[in-house]
Amino acid sequence: MPIPSPEELRLLRIRAGLTQAELAERAGVSQSLIARIESGKVNPRVSTLVRIYQALEEFMEEELTACEVMSSPVVYVLPSASLLEVARLMWEKGFSQLPVLDEEGSENLGTVFDGDVLRAFIRENARASMLTAADVMSDPLPIVSCSTKVRSVARMLGRGLPAVLVEDEMKIVGIITKSDIAKLLLHSKPQQ
Repeated sequence: MPIPSPEELRLLRIRAGLTQAELAERAGVSQSLIARIESGKVNPRVSTLVRIYQALEEFMEEELTACEVMSSPVVYVLPSASLLEVARLMWEKGFSQLPVLDEEGSENLGTVFDGDVLRAFIRENARASMLTAADVMSDPLPIVSCSTKVRSVARMLGRGLPAVLVEDEMKIVGIITKSDIAKLLLHSKPQQ
């Protein structure tokens, strides 16, 4: 884990919407220590910085829900989409998987992974261009509710799932991939 600078900690705290006192309580340190760290008046031990940073991470994970982290709208294909169309969309968007949904985008029918496309082209050669998403799709991605906490989603993705779909009021409204979880920390840190 990278050690955040005092300025990064201050920006993270502000972006999380915490006061110095609230962060201090969560991290088990004094508010005056947080203030001195943020102003650069004290050079704290690495273990103290890590503890404060972990308190910020935990707060963000506790508070954020799937709907706040998801990418939306979901880019998906219909079961009837040609394998060439699927491959082109994956290449253009840089995706390694695409959900296969019904016409309304509400029923989760399956998933086409880049490996499915590759295997179809290797096995079928010229005939591959006549295949559809339905011909090569794998099992559907799991679905979580909009209110699911990010920590739960991160655990699911940590067990090898590439992505989860997000549902709200019986409609698929978003997708969360491992890179969406990684962006939480990247976007909460200042650009260098």
